[in-house]
Amino acid sequence: MKYFYNIIKADYLQRTRSYSFLITLVVTVYIAYLFVPLHTAKYTTLDVPGFKGAYNSAWAGYISGIMTTVMLSMYGFLLVNNSIKKDIETEVGLIIASTPISNFSYLFSKQLSNFLVLLTITGCTFLVSIIMFFVRGTDYPFVFSAFLYPYLIFAVPAMSLVASMAVVAEVFLDRKSILQFIVYFFIFGFTMASIKIQGADSLITLLDPFGLKVITNSITNAINSQFHTHINDTSFGFIFRGKQDFQVFVFEGVNWQLPFLLSRIVWIGISLALVYFSSFFFHRFDFKQSVSKKNNKPVQLTADLVSDEKEMISPVGISRALLPPLVFDYSIFPFVKTELLLMIRKGNQLLWLVNAGLWIAMFFVSLPIAHSYLLPVLLFLQVIRWSDLTTKEKTNRLHYFSYAAYRPLFRILPAQILSGIIVAMVMALPVIVRYAIISDLFAVVNIINGSVLIILLAVCLGIITEGKKLYEIIFFMLTYSAVNKLPITDYLGGAPHDNHLVYISVLPGLNIILVLVSFIVRNYQSRHI
Repeated sequence: MKYFYNIIKADYLQRTRSYSFLITLVVTVYIAYLFVPLHTAKYTTLDVPGFKGAYNSAWAGYISGIMTTVMLSMYGFLLVNNSIKKDIETEVGLIIASTPISNFSYLFSKQLSNFLVLLTITGCTFLVSIIMFFVRGTDYPFVFSAFLYPYLIFAVPAMSLVASMAVVAEVFLDRKSILQFIVYFFIFGFTMASIKIQGADSLITLLDPFGLKVITNSITNAINSQFHTHINDTSFGFIFRGKQDFQVFVFEGVNWQLPFLLSRIVWIGISLALVYFSSFFFHRFDFKQSVSKKNNKPVQLTADLVSDEKEMISPVGISRALLPPLVFDYSIFPFVKTELLLMIRKGNQLLWLVNAGLWIAMFFVSLPIAHSYLLPVLLFLQVIRWSDLTTKEKTNRLHYFSYAAYRPLFRILPAQILSGIIVAMVMALPVIVRYAIISDLFAVVNIINGSVLIILLAVCLGIITEGKKLYEIIFFMLTYSAVNKLPITDYLGGAPHDNHLVYISVLPGLNIILVLVSFIVRNYQSRHI
């Protein structure tokens, strides 16, 4: 029990004390502030055409609770899916492997630490939702249970499941981070699609791990009963709409049914069962490396080799004539070449087959599909190559050498930025070429600006947080929003915009800010090692 508690405590404190967690928490709190907009806002988070909910406790609490559940389930996996990997990298796992703790107890402790991290963020959004209810001030009374129940019934089982899936992904997919992301987001997308497709009376209400179907059914029932209509179309997420007429309906909350409440307990049981099942396949930090038989062949020493070896051992001193000549090269191109090789060789090489397939497909599919869907997905698949562009020196403790090199601020950092941009441009080349052929200059400039933005974002966030988690989360949210054509996060210009000149001038401004911040912070770090 002592080992079990210590692992949970150490893992939780390590995560919550990191810059990436704190910044993620700040971003999440700000998003929580946007979860329940006023009627005058230009967007909505749960849209029913022609209707808007009155800002009472039930509407504020339930919408905030379900938004927190879905959004945190979407990107919370990226935040907590490296707990076992850290033990491997820091070699703490070797110490844990020698303790009496069982595989299930160790994995269960990791699941609980993941769960506590996600609950910490959930608790902060819970407090923000209550504060915003009082700040915005309405004529409706404050009902605490209207805020507590959705977070307790929706968020807690969902966070338990996400925490377990992070552990299961690390056990079965080892350290293949990008493959873990792909599998999880495929499951997440399939689940969300199933929820939207199924009808109100289907079994999906009980099988929904988020509880989204219960909320949408309750809202449509409230509208239909108050206005005697037959509304079935509800949209979920950050939805931007123009000015339109609407009617206000009063939402009194969910009429909880016993089968649904039992299903939430079942989901918690499923999360524990997944951890227990994965414990039978856990490697327990026992990595057997195969040794090549070629290296085990004994070396036959001939008389010539023996005489040569004696000559080499004899102390004849150092001859400067035998040493290679010194060549001074202060350009950044050797660094660019090195960074490119590091990115190309990073990760599973089979992933390049997927990259090549998407890259070739962008030449043949319709241009809007290639621009709006395939290109964002292809760029996101490179997240593990870009996320540590400026953090690998600190991770491998090489920053003592790199910061002491000749003009590192103007040689190493620009080389990292340039190498990342080269990879991004190559990935986006099919779409750029097709737009250039039809002389669509705006689209070409938008793609170039967007590709540069994601590289500079990786550089800036890596330098500031000294980690890669925050960038992976933000990059995923950008990709998810871009695929869903959310105008405000359309960094590649795939969605239609009213004013091209304004849009095309915003991205270069952001890029300039990111470059300045990166150089200023890195300059301070290099002088204060």
